[in-house]
Amino acid sequence: MGDDARRERRIARLAALGVWIVRVLAKTWRVRITHDEDVRRLRQAGQPIIFTLWHGQLLPLLYRHRGERVAILISEHSDGEIIARIAESLGYRTVRGSTSRGAARALLELARVVEEGWDLAITPDGPRGPAKSFAPGAVIVAQRTGAPVIAAAASAKSRWNLRSWDRFLIPRPFAAVHFAYSDATPVLATNARDAAVEVERMREVMAIAEQRADG
Repeated sequence: MGDDARRERRIARLAALGVWIVRVLAKTWRVRITHDEDVRRLRQAGQPIIFTLWHGQLLPLLYRHRGERVAILISEHSDGEIIARIAESLGYRTVRGSTSRGAARALLELARVVEEGWDLAITPDGPRGPAKSFAPGAVIVAQRTGAPVIAAAASAKSRWNLRSWDRFLIPRPFAAVHFAYSDATPVLATNARDAAVEVERMREVMAIAEQRADG
């Protein structure tokens, strides 16, 4: 068996195990959802949403929005392949790439996905950080498509945090998990350069969602 075949089998096994763990674990969580009025309003109106979330909160939010016609940007490195397969098993459409490396191609693909009517989820500090840094990709896609940005956050007092750069959050079995959102925030810039200037405002929007989730 060649190296590529062994790598493929390893990825397939880890992805299948990951999906099983997420589903079994998440079924025990006691979920509370607040401040999602704009999410429900925009979906009822058929308006695509660009969700932003910190990489460290990816796991509970992946489960929360499973099967909801959401596309998610996943990096092309090996760990990204495992995450992509887990996301696809949970009903997500995946877009492979990065808004930092090969950004132009990725941004065009993300804009096309939104124009097809999909919601979009982006971790602006992924895939390698620094934690809670905000790369401008989501803001540029919002400017190009006119879709509003909604920050999503998750918190759990009973949890594990991995010793990774993002302190990856895993709520423990039977944890009370709180999901909260920012208000819908339009990007008012008329071009990509001006849109990138709005990064600081979007970081504040992320902080609001986190404060709500922690409340």
